[in-house]
Amino acid sequence: MIKQIQKERASAVRRYLAGETPERICASLGKTTRWLYKWVSRHTHDDPAWCEEHSRRPLSSPYRTPAEIEEIVEMVRLSLYNKGLFCGNQAIQWEMNDMEVQPIPSLSTIGRILRRRELNHRRTGRYEPKGKKYPELPAMKPNQTHQLDLVGPCYLTGPTRFYSLHAIDPAINRCGIEPIPSRSAQSVLDAVYAVWQRMGIPENLQVDNELAFFGSPAHPRSMGPLIRLCFHYGVNLWFIPPSEPWRNGVVEKFNDHYRQKFLGKITMTSMTELRQESLAFEHRHNSTYRYSKIQGKTPLKALACMENKLAFPSKTDVPRHPLKKPEEGRYHFVRFIRSDRRLNIFGEMFSVTPETQYEYVVATIDVKEQKLKLFLGKTQLEEYNYHLR
Repeated sequence: MIKQIQKERASAVRRYLAGETPERICASLGKTTRWLYKWVSRHTHDDPAWCEEHSRRPLSSPYRTPAEIEEIVEMVRLSLYNKGLFCGNQAIQWEMNDMEVQPIPSLSTIGRILRRRELNHRRTGRYEPKGKKYPELPAMKPNQTHQLDLVGPCYLTGPTRFYSLHAIDPAINRCGIEPIPSRSAQSVLDAVYAVWQRMGIPENLQVDNELAFFGSPAHPRSMGPLIRLCFHYGVNLWFIPPSEPWRNGVVEKFNDHYRQKFLGKITMTSMTELRQESLAFEHRHNSTYRYSKIQGKTPLKALACMENKLAFPSKTDVPRHPLKKPEEGRYHFVRFIRSDRRLNIFGEMFSVTPETQYEYVVATIDVKEQKLKLFLGKTQLEEYNYHLR
């Protein structure tokens, strides 16, 4: 087929050079005069391949990812794969972030790089986790568990800086979004309370070790504002292990969605406008986005189908910092114990028993008893005096 096309081009040029009119040549071949003049201009006696098609690929691609970044993506992917670790787009992006690579490519860009380099193959056979059993929280019904995170600092058009507090219900992927001007105690309390007024109060709240969530590193036993708020409403607060953001994977994935679909596409110039657009985006996500894990339903449709009765805080009882120090209740930490057998609770170190080495443990602080209790699975191993201030 290709050779026939090339013969047709050569024949048309020979007829033209022999003096035949362009109109007659084009009429006999069903072509335009533009086509004919294109091949006449390319004709040369020195190159027998003049009638072959040229590549239409652009000579330069100004928006293409730099070659060195592609090399890093390939290196990280191979390293994770060879270690038997998760090696998907998100895992690669996290690893590059830890390496302080700049610029960090988006998840879709990482996917395209892997496809170009034929590195998107998966392991054969059933995946067997290499790590230790992790004490995951239940997420079978709405508001059984919420994952909470802060994104920022982000910037509006102009000099205005802000943060965005995100809550996700992993059972149905329902979200809550609340922008705040700073990470101050009152701003965080206002944001969490506002989200609970729309989503309801969860049984468990899972957060990372963000300073705004636990209080003060200088006074780790003072119980920060979020801890006190959770005690006030009977919420079990859980802190995930440091440097393991995938334990809050549902909200982390939503953060990427927020950056790409909201911050990257909507221009805002004031906090008032930001709050309005954030609420609109929250509603659009909850009412239109469909997820396979809830059988293709939207989060709001899944919520309606489950018919769970949700508890909401009072609209008038807005918490003010500082909240009253609680007299009873518990909050929890999941920690991975390494070879030094040290338990890190907001910078304080506790020696633990040998059987906890290379295991995930749960450290529970009991406010009423002023104790720190260490659990491996359901078995309590240690108990420490823990005087709260």
